[in-house]
Amino acid sequence: MGKLYIVPTPIGNLEDMTFRAINVLKEADLILAEDTRTSGKLMKHFEITTHMHSHHMHNEHKTVENIVKRLQAGEVIALISDAGTPAISDPGFLLTRACVENNIAVECLPGATAFVPALVNSGLPNDKFVFEGFLPDKKGRQTRFLALAEETRTMVFYVSPHKLLKTLRDFVQYFGADRPVSVSRELSKLHEQTVRGTATEVLAHFEAYAPKGEIVVVVGGKVGK
Repeated sequence: MGKLYIVPTPIGNLEDMTFRAINVLKEADLILAEDTRTSGKLMKHFEITTHMHSHHMHNEHKTVENIVKRLQAGEVIALISDAGTPAISDPGFLLTRACVENNIAVECLPGATAFVPALVNSGLPNDKFVFEGFLPDKKGRQTRFLALAEETRTMVFYVSPHKLLKTLRDFVQYFGADRPVSVSRELSKLHEQTVRGTATEVLAHFEAYAPKGEIVVVVGGKVGK
């Protein structure tokens, strides 16, 4: 039997790549990358020459079976995404599940994940929290917000820049104008920024300054009366 390594990659700053991650990628028989062009820049920077195959949300259902066979034949394969830890709002779950079902060893290296620094620097309670990832765009969106309006734990969301204003307006509508919100963008990059305040205050800020870059939104849970 071979082994599957889940390897986190930097979310921005290349210095966040670990020595261990570099070594695993160099020694693997194959690297599965969400986008080989994007990951190619990372490989070049760290002088990693291991062969790469595409493994993304559009082909993972078709490729899992073949990858499992290669692992069963003894290959060591590393899975990476464009940034952060695979399977966290990125491809990876299907392959990991298939390996577990086939008694193939899986090891996930610790490393960069965007929601952790955003949660910690939000100043909101982080002893208990719920990670929601990306919200439904249309179907099921209202239903999800109605359910989350009663959530007492801190909530973490991934939001694309062009949907941030709509999402903040939804927060005001469903959670209330005074619900505490923290928006972190471009984490670990040159223009990293965190904007904190009430839902209304944060909305006003981004209405004045158009949101750009990768965004993580942290929202305080409902406080009991």
